[in-house]
Order: sequence, then C-alpha cells, then structure tokens
Amino acid sequence: MAKTEQRNGLELQGNTEKLTGSNGKSSSNGLEPEVNGSIPEETQVDKYGFTGGAQQSAGELAEQVPIAVLRQREAKWLEMLNSWDKWMAKKHNKVKERCQKGIPPSLRGRAWLYLTGAKVKREQNKGWFEELDIQPGDPKWVDVIERDLHRQFPFHEMFAARGGHGQQDLFRVLKAYTLHRPDEGYCQAQAPVAAVLLMHMPAEDAFWVLVQICEKYLPGYYSTGLEAIQLDGEILYALLRGVSPVAHRHLKKHKLEPILYMTEWFMCAFSRTLPWSSVLRVWDMFLCEGVKILFRVGLVLLKCMLGTQEKVKTCQGLYETMELLKKIQPQYTREGFLVQEIINLPVSEKNIEKEHQAQLRRWKESRGDLSCKSPPRMHGAKAIMSAEPPSRQELRQRPTIIVESPLAPKTEAAPEDEAKGSKKAAKANGHPTVLPPDGIVNLDDPSSTLQHTTTQGSKESLSSAEHDTYL
Repeated sequence: MAKTEQRNGLELQGNTEKLTGSNGKSSSNGLEPEVNGSIPEETQVDKYGFTGGAQQSAGELAEQVPIAVLRQREAKWLEMLNSWDKWMAKKHNKVKERCQKGIPPSLRGRAWLYLTGAKVKREQNKGWFEELDIQPGDPKWVDVIERDLHRQFPFHEMFAARGGHGQQDLFRVLKAYTLHRPDEGYCQAQAPVAAVLLMHMPAEDAFWVLVQICEKYLPGYYSTGLEAIQLDGEILYALLRGVSPVAHRHLKKHKLEPILYMTEWFMCAFSRTLPWSSVLRVWDMFLCEGVKILFRVGLVLLKCMLGTQEKVKTCQGLYETMELLKKIQPQYTREGFLVQEIINLPVSEKNIEKEHQAQLRRWKESRGDLSCKSPPRMHGAKAIMSAEPPSRQELRQRPTIIVESPLAPKTEAAPEDEAKGSKKAAKANGHPTVLPPDGIVNLDDPSSTLQHTTTQGSKESLSSAEHDTYL
C-alpha cells in the first residue's frame, strides 16, 4: 500500500493503454474501448452491475427488501434530504437508524454526498474540480494511476472496458486528488474507494466525497509512511483484547502484526473483502457514524474467525492464520448477520479515542514524533456538520422539479404558459409535488397525489444539468 506501484494481489494483464492526451484530459486515443479481462457476452449482470468475480452477488447472501418497504424508505429519505440540517441537528439518531437499515439504492449516492459534507464542499468550491480536470497532472502520479485503473473491479460493467467511461472517470477523480493534495499525491488504496463512489455518483461528486473520506474520516491513511493506518492497527489489536481474548492471545502468540491483515480492510473500507451487499451496508453506516464502523467490522471478523479454542486449533502458525484471514467464511460476511453484529458491538468513539491517545504515547516513546501531522479525524456526519455548519443555500437540492397534480383541473393553455399554469394549478389545489432530480416517486403511498408521471417529465428529469445519483 505504499505510494509506489504495487500489485495489491493482482497481476498486470498486458500493457496499460494511456488514457490521457497532451492536456491531461481522458481519452481513448481514438480506439474503441477493449474488454478488461474476458467477460463472456452471455454472462448475466447482477443487480449491482457485476458480471463475475468475487463481488458478484450470490443472491442468498443479500437481504431482500420488499418493494413497498423500499418505496416508504425512499419517501423518508427524500424528506430528510429536503431538510438535512434540521434532521442532523434534532433527529440525528433517526438518521443513524435509517443508515443502519440501509439507504435505498436509488438515493444512496445523494445520501453519501450529504452525509460526508461533500455537497457543502462542492458548493463552497464551485469550478474547482473542472479547473483540476483540465490540468495535465504530475507525470509520476499520472503514470501510476493509469497502471492501476484496470485492476479496480474489472468484472463490474462500469469498469470492464479498458479505456471506457468508467476508467476515464476514475482517472479524472484520482488525478484531480493528486492536484488538490500534492503533498499527499496518490496511494493505490484510494482507487477502489473512488471506484465505489463512481458506481453511485458523477465524477465531480465522487471527487468531493473522496476528499472528505481522506481528510475527515481517515486522515493520514494515504500519506507517506502510512503512520495513521499503523496506529489504527495497534488500536484494533488493543480493542480485540476486550472483544475476544482468545483471538487476541492467538495473534500475540504468533506475533502477527495488525498491519499484515488489516491494512487492506481499513484503507479500502472493506470494499475488497466483503460481498457487495455487505459492502454497501457497511459504507452506509461508515459514512454516517465514522471510523468506529471499520473497527467494529474488523473486530467482528477476527472474533468470528479466531474467537474459540476450536477455531484457533486449525491454524497452528502465522502463515495458516494469515491464510484464514484472507478467506473469511461467507456465513460471517452475510449482510444480515454482519450488520447486526456491527450494531450490537459496544465499541464507541470514546473507546477509540482513548486507545488512540495511549498508542500515540507508545509511538512517541519508541519512535519519536509522527513524521506526518494529520488533522484530527471526524467521527461521522454529525461531527463534520458541527465543525463546519453549512448554510441552507449550500444544502439546497437542484434542480427542483414541480409536477402538476393529477387532481388539478385541466385547462387550455398556450405552450408558453404551461409551466406557469402547472405550478399555479398545483398550488391552488394544495398539492405541490416536488420530485428529486432522479425522478423517484413514491407509488405505494396512498397519500401521494402523484400516481404516475408523464414521459415528458421523465425526460426533463434525466436531462437535468445536475445528476445526483446513478440508478
């Protein structure tokens, strides 16, 4: 995970095509995108966009949410997003509870944008991503990023084509970050994090969420020396003593350093470890509650794999233990089981910060001061919003689409008067209906006056200048 070219367990397949032109903008050099690995045309795509590989949904590992429940959750999330500052200030526990239940897929990208504070950052820095996007970038980072692109979820339909739009957007986001933080540059573990974000939102939004993750949630994780991740490894190991003494003794006996098994877990936020349904649920909670969720996931996995004498008997040495932790048994990563274990594990921000101070003292005694001074991390969405209170203008969702209520009386109107007439009719009948930019409508709510939308309305929604999420 050091800031040099690394394989991260994957071998390069052939030569990497350049995705940048002379001005640093993404391109395919006039060539048709070629398939990134062999994906048969007849292979079915799962609901997450995977055509194969370890992340492809196995069906039984994912929870099935009834469509009526999903529509209700969408309506609740739309209500929260329309008054985000009030909900975070007065009903944060309800927001946390709804993140624990899982954010509706259609609104996940927009919810992540709000939870991380990236929406506010984007509004406060309008045009900054575009400015970075047109710059060529530092050649040393551009070269390494280009060689990493095809390793990120090669069996996802968005990244399957080498030189395709997914890889181009991934390059743009990672290159922009190296220009935004030239002191930090690029770390290989940032690529899967950015790729997960791009599956749910446009490049500019993904860039700002990545900035927030690197600067607020996991500060110092991707800096030279990786001191922050080493410290968190020691914190995880210390917390394990209270959660599972058997697992702690086993790791201590075989001198298995935390950095050997938890680096990829934490730096990639488990995106390369868990089945995809579990990854998304973990991210929903992580972006709401902060790094304690990553600690809880790590502790649950260690407890499940090494928590009894019978289990540790099967791995008599360091190598066997490492192999065991590389292949977590599927019953422990199943979405329903894992989420409940995470929620129930009593590890708080106070526990983590207390142990963090203890590990800092030990580090200073044995190694001296940290070479990289990172800002203090924020423990989730509430801490970020409290530290930098946003204005209502910065939280406003755009564009807002007013759709005429079906209950409004039909009148003859000239084409140029239709927009005004629609708005007035809806207001007069007391049924103004505000739709999100992605056109989600709660069809199962009997109180809703919108039972259907016109084709024209759908087209307007999809052609809006701002796309909050990819469906």
